[in-house]
Amino acid sequence: MSGTTVSIGLPGHHAPGVGFEAPFEMLCACHERVERTLRLLDRLQAHLADKGWDPQAADAARDVLRYFDLAAPLHHEDEALHVFPPLLAQGDERVCAVVRRLQADHEAMGQVWPRARVLLQGVAQAHAREAWAGWDAEALQTLAEFRGLYGEHIALEESLAYPQARALLDAASLQRMGADMQARRTRR
Repeated sequence: MSGTTVSIGLPGHHAPGVGFEAPFEMLCACHERVERTLRLLDRLQAHLADKGWDPQAADAARDVLRYFDLAAPLHHEDEALHVFPPLLAQGDERVCAVVRRLQADHEAMGQVWPRARVLLQGVAQAHAREAWAGWDAEALQTLAEFRGLYGEHIALEESLAYPQARALLDAASLQRMGADMQARRTRR
């Protein structure tokens, strides 16, 4: 595979590019972008509480939507296809329990995201301060729930799942993994 570098990120945010020839490094770079996008969501929430809706808030909401609509599902698919199967196949019950927890986290993220998405769409699609009704306590709880799903999840992947899976894969498997990750992104 050539040294192709692809950066899937937010507009105005530039992280060092990581190539598909280093798939686990790319997965970690995705985590960095998740964390950066969640910090943007925090800043958006503070901005809305302090200043209310404005075009800057709408742009930030669109950036959060774009990341979690496009890049996050690909990242979860990368893990489901290439990280979790070898870990489950090797049979270590402690590792398998962690993988099942990570899979449950992905399912929970998939269930909470549509509710969070609706809240962000309300901000993104408002065209005037008066067109945005604000977020009530339930909305804020939904956003907090969504953000909360990521902290320990990322830590478990980076400290256990990724190193364990990488140790199980040979160079050819890593190359196939990177090629598949790249192919799924270019088909979209």
